[in-house]
Amino acid sequence: MTVLLTYNPRYFVRVKYLLRKINRQLNLKKFWEQDNGNWHWLKEKPTPIVSLNRSIWRLSVPSFSFHFMLGLSTIIATLGLLANSAAVIIGAMIVAPLMGPIVGMAYSTAMGNRRLLRRSSFTVLKGILLTIGVAWIVTSIIGLETRDAEIMSRIKPTLIDFGIAMAAGAAGAFANTRRSISSAMPGVAIAVALVPPLSVVGIGLAQGEAEIALGALLLFVTNLICIIFFGSLVFLFQSYGNLERAKKGLAMSTAVMFLLGIPLTLSMRELIITTNVRQRVEDFIIYETNTFANTDINSIVVTPRQGYLQVAIEAAAPLDSISQKQIEQVQSALAQLIGTEIYLDVAVIPMRRLTAPNN
Repeated sequence: MTVLLTYNPRYFVRVKYLLRKINRQLNLKKFWEQDNGNWHWLKEKPTPIVSLNRSIWRLSVPSFSFHFMLGLSTIIATLGLLANSAAVIIGAMIVAPLMGPIVGMAYSTAMGNRRLLRRSSFTVLKGILLTIGVAWIVTSIIGLETRDAEIMSRIKPTLIDFGIAMAAGAAGAFANTRRSISSAMPGVAIAVALVPPLSVVGIGLAQGEAEIALGALLLFVTNLICIIFFGSLVFLFQSYGNLERAKKGLAMSTAVMFLLGIPLTLSMRELIITTNVRQRVEDFIIYETNTFANTDINSIVVTPRQGYLQVAIEAAAPLDSISQKQIEQVQSALAQLIGTEIYLDVAVIPMRRLTAPNN
């Protein structure tokens, strides 16, 4: 053996490599036998039903803390909406405690607990009225007539908002059943956005804009129904409750979602049309026409009408730089490009530039 190892160094290296490999495999086998994943203390278990009952009942009671925090979050959200500040609005979503009783409605639907359903529904109703009232008062006191992007983005909900509410409702219910991920609840509150739509309702009422108030209310109702329905399904999937007891509440939620789907689908169709048409109009104006070559385009708004599309363009340009004939030619070209009748409305803001001489 000594002779073999002495005169065959390659064989010696090979044996050494095999020994290391066998040792490594034995170590891995030992590691797998010791740490094969049977760590019972790390296995995640659902929250016991007694603890979950106590927690959800606590969230569903209209306590002083609930009203106080909801009022403050409404003030923050309303001021953020009026100031067109997304960061402030996100802060209001985190502070708002309205998600708790809505999850309570989902849980009571799954459990068939009418007493909890009445209590959580009453809490949600009080929260709705409080939020709208506080937003109305704050807007009236400030007296600011504004319809910025943060407000307008909440008055025409679409199927996209339906999908967001669906996922957020399921996430909110699941987070309540797992203590290890309970910290995810603020993220759920941000995603579903309950207080800002209600604040927009109050702003719309204070400004006398029924269209704004109704559109934002539709968004809130969409969020509410989706959280209840899909939250109930998550609870049922984890054996909280009984399908026989829950079928009546689920049937009512399904009917309401079907009704909500009609305006949401129409809004989604309008959103697709306006987005696509606006992009084509913008590309045409910038790259394929000289009419607006010497202008600064401030905005392009596309609005679907009955049988035609209204395209409103606001541009800053030198006085008399755009003629009526040019606008008619652009309108005709746009109608041919898009394949439908176009009503073009161009607002030209006279532009005069003054430059101070260098000293």
